Amino acid sequence: MPDYLVTLESAWILKDVSSSDDAVSIAISEAGKRLNPSAKFVEIEAGLSCCPFCEGDLDTALVVANTALVGLVLQMKVFRAESEEHAARIAKSVIGKALRDVPLKVQEVQEL
Repeated sequence: MPDYLVTLESAWILKDVSSSDDAVSIAISEAGKRLNPSAKFVEIEAGLSCCPFCEGDLDTALVVANTALVGLVLQMKVFRAESEEHAARIAKSVIGKALRDVPLKVQEVQEL
């Protein structure tokens, strides 16, 4: 059975934030704290999206009225899964238990 690298996208909501850089830092820190005891092997990064006009990379943090929505990318290695779909379900289950009430979407599944 092969090993997989599963990449998930999540949306993190923060209140009382003054800038998008602060929002990204706080979101990564909070996600790390919630993942640390049970799923400390998950890698957390700030998400990037593509600008439709210049095709450059943009941060996925939006701050309006001191409330932020931050897109995070979570990566997890899944060992000995039966298929790509099985690996994605395992990753969503493990990460979802630690990050309750945080929406998760599978971005990519790569065989290692």
